[in-house]
Amino acid sequence: MAVAAEKMQVVVAGASGETGQSIMDALLSSPDRFQVTVLGRADSISKAIYKDFIKRGASVHGVDFEDIPTLASLLQGATTVIACITLEHKTVQEALIEASSQAGVGRFIPSFFATVCPPRGVMPMRAMKEDSLDKCKAIYLPYTVIDVGWWYQFSLPRVPSGKLDSSISFPEEYIAGDGNTRTALTDKADIGKFVARIISDPRTLNRQVFAYGEVTTQNQVFQLVEKWSGEAIPRKYMSKEEIEGVIEKADADIAANPTNPAPYVIKGLMEYKWSRSIRGDNTPEHANYLGYLNARELYPDFQPKSMDEFVREVVKGGASAALYTDREHHALKDTPDVKI
Repeated sequence: MAVAAEKMQVVVAGASGETGQSIMDALLSSPDRFQVTVLGRADSISKAIYKDFIKRGASVHGVDFEDIPTLASLLQGATTVIACITLEHKTVQEALIEASSQAGVGRFIPSFFATVCPPRGVMPMRAMKEDSLDKCKAIYLPYTVIDVGWWYQFSLPRVPSGKLDSSISFPEEYIAGDGNTRTALTDKADIGKFVARIISDPRTLNRQVFAYGEVTTQNQVFQLVEKWSGEAIPRKYMSKEEIEGVIEKADADIAANPTNPAPYVIKGLMEYKWSRSIRGDNTPEHANYLGYLNARELYPDFQPKSMDEFVREVVKGGASAALYTDREHHALKDTPDVKI
């Protein structure tokens, strides 16, 4: 008689966010492979999304992320701990790193889940993520970094008729440079499917992995939306110098009022735009140079959704690019005139 494989004990912090929900969907769809525990702030776990996680087979614990000994106790026996934590809550991730080390966790997934970029000297936001990875390495905590490119959901322009406005929360308003810079994009729904494979794979331990759906350009994405919507989309362009000017102004605004969150959001978004669409950092070729494993090569059996299919579904009503719809407040929603 065949012996059933032991389930992986996976702990997820930040499960209620967009990335976290994608990961939870994938893990909870394979209850024979994963036993999932969710950690949330004690004052948050009464929300409907946590109740839904419980109905679908997860256990949920309200925790004080400053109480490292208690965290370490909860993490005992965990195969993998996944952090889906925004930089705003970097101290939470640092506590999870320390607690994971104390608990002897098999693998820690720090909260990267974004575009490929050199570790330092290009984007300060990336450098902050590298600081967390350095903490893992300093205490020899086993890790896997997972980057996923830029989301399809952030890449679609609005159409003149407005018929897609309810389906696209944050339209791509400006084409950077000439719009022909190649960049890797991913459907948010596919992030979790990649993660489930990556955390089960011994080849990815103590490595960086680049998981993405498609490599394309802003011009090609606009053309797909025109093809499926039947509408001509006016182009608005931002030059390298204009993007750098927005970043410089955000820096000045931060210096003038460090407590105002808006310029931090604007600066971060423009840095991503500059990196992926001007410098062209976010490609499989650059990921290979930086030492990443390529998830498309590791898992050739998995075919992520194409941008063409995603655009068709959004236009026809079978999919949505709406984000953070369950939140009254979010940094992107609360920032006036935010431009992706």
